[in-house]
Amino acid sequence: MRTKVTRGADSRTAALAMVFKLVESAQQRWRAVNAPHLVALVRAGAVFKNGEPVERPEAVAA
Repeated sequence: MRTKVTRGADSRTAALAMVFKLVESAQQRWRAVNAPHLVALVRAGAVFKNGEPVERPEAVAA
């Protein structure tokens, strides 16, 4: 059994290495962007429904 539990990174270099390995493993599950021409619309706040842009989104009743 371990008597000393590792609670975090001991140094900046170790923390950076841990973050790098986490991002590297997550990158394998990311999907590729298959419509790069729509990225600008998404960043601008455009709403899409079933893959098609919606001109005027319906008001959501609260």
